[in-house]
Order: sequence, then C-alpha cells, then structure tokens
Amino acid sequence: MSTEKFDLIVFGATSFVGEILCQYLVNEYGINGEVKWAAAGRSQTKLEKLRGGLGTKAKQLTLLTADAVDEAALNILCEQTRVIISTVGPYALYGEPLVKVCAATGTDYCDLTGEVQWVRRMISRYQDQAEKTGARIVHCCGFDSIPSDMGVWHLQQAAQAQAGAACTTVRMRVKAMRGTVSGGTSASVLNIAKEAAKSAELRKELANPYSICPDNHGFTMRQHNVTSPEYDPESRQWAGPFIMAGINTRVVHRSNALSGNSYGDDFRYDESVLMGKGVKGRLGATGFVLGLGLFLAGAALKPTRWLLENYILPKPGEGPSPEAQASGFFDIRFFGETADGQGIKTKVTGDRDPGYGSTAKMLAQAGLSLAFDIDKGQKGGGFWTTATVFDQRFIDRLENKAGLSFSLV
Repeated sequence: MSTEKFDLIVFGATSFVGEILCQYLVNEYGINGEVKWAAAGRSQTKLEKLRGGLGTKAKQLTLLTADAVDEAALNILCEQTRVIISTVGPYALYGEPLVKVCAATGTDYCDLTGEVQWVRRMISRYQDQAEKTGARIVHCCGFDSIPSDMGVWHLQQAAQAQAGAACTTVRMRVKAMRGTVSGGTSASVLNIAKEAAKSAELRKELANPYSICPDNHGFTMRQHNVTSPEYDPESRQWAGPFIMAGINTRVVHRSNALSGNSYGDDFRYDESVLMGKGVKGRLGATGFVLGLGLFLAGAALKPTRWLLENYILPKPGEGPSPEAQASGFFDIRFFGETADGQGIKTKVTGDRDPGYGSTAKMLAQAGLSLAFDIDKGQKGGGFWTTATVFDQRFIDRLENKAGLSFSLV
C-alpha cells in the first residue's frame, strides 16, 4: 500500500546538478509549501552536508538514503512519492534499477540522460509494465532534449496556426551558447564510446535516426546528419556538427511517432552549430569538425579514453562556479518548412549554463508538471517524451519559472 507523502523526491541530490536542483526548489517553493519534496542519495553524511548548505529554509528538508542498486530501498522511496527525479548518471551504469522499480510501482519518473542506447534498452524492457501500472517515464528532461523537443513542438503549433499544416522539414541551429560540458555528460559520452567500441550492433543502432521510435513506426525517410562543415542557407552562415544531435534528433522522431506521425510520415529534422559567415566561419567550422573528430576518436580507444577520463575531462560531481553558471546562456533557432513551401522561424533561449543551471531548472519543472499538470487519466503509463506527455502548460512553466523563452522570429 502506498504511503505517499511527497510530490517529488530528488534522487542523486548530492550530485552536482542535484545540488543545483535542490537549491532551486528551496528558493522557488520552500520545503513543505505548495510543493512537498525530499532529497535522497546513498550517503547520509553527504545529504546532511547538502541540507546545511541550502540555507535556513531547508532546515526541515527530509533526507532519505538509498543506493542506486538497492531495489528494496528504491521501492521504499517510490512508496513515498508521486514523482522521482533522478540525477544519477551515467545512467547506463547506475540508472536501470530505479527505472525498473518505478515501472513496477506505477511511480512517475524523469531524468536528464542523453544516453540513447540506454533509453532504448529501458523502453524495450519496461514499456509493457509501465503501461500496466501507470508509471509515466520521461527521459531526457535537461538540455538534452527539452529545447529541441519542445522547440519543435512549439514550432509545429505555430505552423498549424499560421499555415494550417505541420512543417515536414525542421532544421535546428545553435546560434549562440556559453557553458561547459558537465562531468556527468563527459562520463556518459565516454561510456557510450566504450560500449560502441565493443559492439558492432550498438554502432549500427547509434547510426539509426529512429532507434528509440516504436518498432512499428514505419518511417523510411532518409535523415540528414551534419558531420562536416556545411553552408546553412537559412542563416547564411557556416555550420558544424552539434554533439547533442545524436540524442536530440532521436527524441524528436520518437515524439513524431508517439503523436501519431503528427509531423508527417516524411518528416525531416537535423541539428548543427552556427560558426559564422564567410571565410572565418568556414575555417571555424572546419576546425570544430577536426577537433570533435579527434575527441571522438580518442574516446573510442582505450589508452586515450583513459587519459581523457583521468586528466582532461571533468569528473562526475565537478562543474563550474555559480558565477560561471549564471553567466551562461543558449540561443537556438528553428527553421521549419511545410510541404507547400511556407516557412516558419522560431527560437528558444535559456538564461543559464545549459548543462547545469538551465538543465536543473528544466528537470525540476518536468517533475513538477508530471506531479501537478498531467493527470494519469489524460496520459497513462509508458515511456513518453516531453513533447508527447506535456503541453502548453509545460512551456508556461519553463518561461515563468525556468528562464526559458519560446518565440517566433
């Protein structure tokens, strides 16, 4: 029998993003006001240190201990809450037991993973049970992949209103961004590279743009993948690959499939980073491609991966100062075109470092929207994307509480 007493439990609260998320919840909602929440992790000592650093408002914050691999302890967490937010990554190494328990107990769940191969495994293993119990599982609720997924949703709403049809082609371009790669993201990328180096089947899966779509999706449209310097006619700039495109594009295609192909059977979507105009832009894009290629090659080889992991990349739990987080931002643009050639342009902006401050706020609002906005009679159990489980109320939350903006250009 459920002993539910919290709206949210933040699991992995002492992680770098977890701490930012907890501070955000304290500042915005307190502890036991309109939102009742608790912090959970494996170390009581670290949890107490976290609570002490959150200020006087957090004195009554409930602390719960559970290890990521202890299903019995995780089950006790699920009995006490409506939604669990997980910041425990890399998820391919530590995330499955909690997803398994949430699916079994009917507990809603969201996280900030960008590990597409792990998302695929979780869907294949626990979709049926989540449907039966009513658990709504929503992966990728940070910078991967809310701006992309909800950005396309927002553009398509505008296209329907203005052109009376969905855009069959959408191109996302990162116009500007300031931030640093998180230790958790670095660890996830290295783990994906490690897995892919061992498995030809996984490499094939990672190349499939529809890898996390339902098996009966029926999509056959060949998708463009930006891997080299390209001239982008919409922005009149040179562009290079966007490292997050590997997960973002898959999430957007899953949203199309789950929404009944509302973007079209022949929907095309790609992402890239704008590097500037003219010769300078072309050189910048070329240099970026070379640097990214060297990094990925190094991540795939055991000796250089070890060097990257131990001496170059930030480690899980490490991250920028609060000042650096506050000075971060992102500005991404969407260029959509309907089948009859009508164009729609939109943008999504954020007011914090994408991987930390902004991600923490987005993830918190995803959990809150699951708890308060989306009734289980409206959206039942299963593995959803943000664009298929949420609606305009979520965008309103992101704009009013998370520092994002969605607008026409």
